[in-house]
Amino acid sequence: MNIEKFIMARKAANLSQKELSEGICTQATLSKFENNGQVPSLKILIKLCNRINLPLVELFSSMNVINTQLDEQLEKAEFSLITSEYEQLTQILAAIDPKVIDDPDLIARYYYLKGFEMIFTNASITDVLFHFDQLLMAETANTLFRLLAYTGIGMVYAREKELEKAEVYFNRVFEKIYTYPIRTTEDTWRVLNIVFHCGVFFAQDGDLETSDALLNYAIDICSDNHLTYYLARAAAQLAKNAQAENKSKAEVLELIQDALAFAKINKNKKLIDELNLMKKKVLLVN
Repeated sequence: MNIEKFIMARKAANLSQKELSEGICTQATLSKFENNGQVPSLKILIKLCNRINLPLVELFSSMNVINTQLDEQLEKAEFSLITSEYEQLTQILAAIDPKVIDDPDLIARYYYLKGFEMIFTNASITDVLFHFDQLLMAETANTLFRLLAYTGIGMVYAREKELEKAEVYFNRVFEKIYTYPIRTTEDTWRVLNIVFHCGVFFAQDGDLETSDALLNYAIDICSDNHLTYYLARAAAQLAKNAQAENKSKAEVLELIQDALAFAKINKNKKLIDELNLMKKKVLLVN
């Protein structure tokens, strides 16, 4: 709410707080609004605005427009993350100044996305951890954002080959992600992000049984919610796990083919190239 605009309108009307509040509310109520941001009831606020000829919507519109624009930008950024368009993700986030974000949910989304963007652009571990720390320190950050922060911290430690530290954070996530309630499309994207990267980590750590369970859970989520974005990546990781588990050539090839089909639907050229190379290597094995 733009309280400064309200004060300017009152002064332009040559009304003191006492004069404006007369017959509408106490002067103390008006003072608390102007000086401390304590908003009175909507009925009182409408009467106050009408007396100084200030449309009520003007107290909200400026900030709402900014937040709506930020919400749209962050939605595009999040979509770029789940589709592995990291260059596009970087470009979108570079155009956003976090200092102008005052909505707790929007700032949490920004720090979560910025942290992941920095992982995939090989930023220093200290810079990555700084952004996830901002998310963890925010009292308003909900449980899912905290799980995303733990996932990101685990990923960057894994990237640095510090697997014991990484495991601490992935275990925190693993304990809660199976029971997290998925209510919105955004919840689905974020849970899939967490589950997929947990599956990749446990494969990297040699726990293929846990990795397979997580990746199959990701595929189930995709199927239940009619999403394809993580299907290809989950199937590709399952194919890698199958190779590590010395499963038959037929099983590995079937998983690769599944992953290729999903990757083609998503137009994920990088993954298609990687899968075709995997397929070629498997076929060369006697």
